[in-house]
Order: sequence, then C-alpha cells, then structure tokens
Amino acid sequence: MHPAPSIIAFTTLSGLGFGLLAWLGIDSTPPTGMVGFVFFALAFLLAAGGLMASTLHLGHPERAWRAFSQWKTSWLSREGVCAVLAMGTMALYAAALVFTGTHIVWLGLLGAALSLATVFTTSMIYTQLKTVPRWNSRLTPLLFLVLAISGGALLSGRVSMASGLLFAAGIIQIVWWRKTDSAFSERNHTLGTATGLGDRGDVRSMAHPHSSPNYLMKEMVYVVGRKHAQNLRVISLVLMSVLPVIFLAMPYPHVFGFLAVLSHLIGVAVSRWLFFAQAEHVVGLYYGMR
Repeated sequence: MHPAPSIIAFTTLSGLGFGLLAWLGIDSTPPTGMVGFVFFALAFLLAAGGLMASTLHLGHPERAWRAFSQWKTSWLSREGVCAVLAMGTMALYAAALVFTGTHIVWLGLLGAALSLATVFTTSMIYTQLKTVPRWNSRLTPLLFLVLAISGGALLSGRVSMASGLLFAAGIIQIVWWRKTDSAFSERNHTLGTATGLGDRGDVRSMAHPHSSPNYLMKEMVYVVGRKHAQNLRVISLVLMSVLPVIFLAMPYPHVFGFLAVLSHLIGVAVSRWLFFAQAEHVVGLYYGMR
C-alpha cells in the first residue's frame, strides 16, 4: 500500500504517546509538579499529534467525528472512543498529580489500561483486513503493543526496563517479518479469488482494467524492491533497538538518553513505512500488479 506520511506519523507518534501515558499511569511514584507537567505534556503531544496527523489522510477531515458512532462494528471507531477515554482519564490523573500532588492510583491504572487499549484498537484496524494477508496476523497487535510499551519505557527514563523491552521489540519485529513475508502466497490468492469468480473456472484478464492509474492503483498497490526493503529493515532494527540500547549504557544519560529516544523514533518510523509499503492488497491481482 502507498505509505502516506500522515499514517506513518500517526502510528509512530501515537504509539509512543500512549505508551508513555501507560507507564505514567502505573508508576507507583509518578512525577509531580513541573517535572510531572513536562512528562504528561510530552505524552499528550505525541498521542494527540499522532491522532491529528491521521485525519490528514482523510478526504474530509472535518467529518472524522462521525466515526465515533460506529463503535459496535468498526475498529477505527473503537480506536477513537478509546483514545478520548484514555486521554480524558489521564488528563484528570495528571491534573491531580501536577496541581495538588494527589496520587489517585485507580485512576492512573484505568488510564493506563485505556491507553494500551487504544494502541490495540489501532493495530486491529489493520489486523482485521483479510484482503491484506501481511497484516492479517495475530502478531500484528503484539508488535504494536511491544513497540508502544518499549518506547514509553524509554521516554519515561526506565533504563533497565527499556533496554530489555527494546531488545524484545527487535526480536518480535524480526519474527513478524519472517512470518508475514509468505502470508500472501500462503493464502493462494488468484485473480479468481480477488474478483469473487474463483468458482467459475480459470479466471483470466482479457484486457487491462483501466487505461490510466486510478485511486485503487495509487493507494493499494505499491511495490518495494526486495533489496531495498532488506536494507531498510536492517536500518530500522539498528535505529529502533540496537543503538538505543547502546546509548542507554553510555555515560552522560541526558545526552545519550535523548539520542536513544531520537534513534528509536526514527527506527519505528522506518519500520512503519515498511509496514505499509510492503502490504500486498489482493486488489493488485485484478490490475495484474501482483
């Protein structure tokens, strides 16, 4: 699929933001005062900024609010509901901590659960799509959650915890790539299954469906060279997991801590670019591009 910058920004920033909110919510000794204000402000900026970026991919962003009414059937709607509940709950929790120094434990735990639920619903938007076999895997929610949790641990300054989680995130990312690389071929999709005419014999295309590229061809069919993709995977893993762990073991924690966060952020963004760019949609079969 076409890797739109707005969707990459959305899945990268919101995951880090809600991951940080989750850690702040379960912290037994959370930051208060100005320090707490900075941590919560950063988390809200990342989470809200990511969500706002997602609307840029819509034809009519002003209509995004209508998605909330479909929460019974739509994971996109559930994501919106969970995001609002999570940020609202954590805003109350943060206000009590920052302005009164009151630690409302149950409110923080509830906000943390809702924050992780938001990340999960985001992942399910893609996991549910059987038309994109690479995404349609049980590992996809796990990948989204572990990246959010590890990024949140890194942003909240939990050095030892972050190092272990970043290593785990790298392993899960590798496993996800290995398991999903063959997903499209294993589903045995053909032009017949793509058009719904599979039970009528050998389906062949007699002519190209369109004389010029259309929306589906531009948005749903994107081909990345194998060598190019492999190089980007290595870059992603190094920036996302390897370098941050090395930086966390270095002296001058403020300087190298910042470099660890920056490296992780760029690495996750590269991983997300590949997540979308390598997603093979079955509609490509109809256009003879798979």
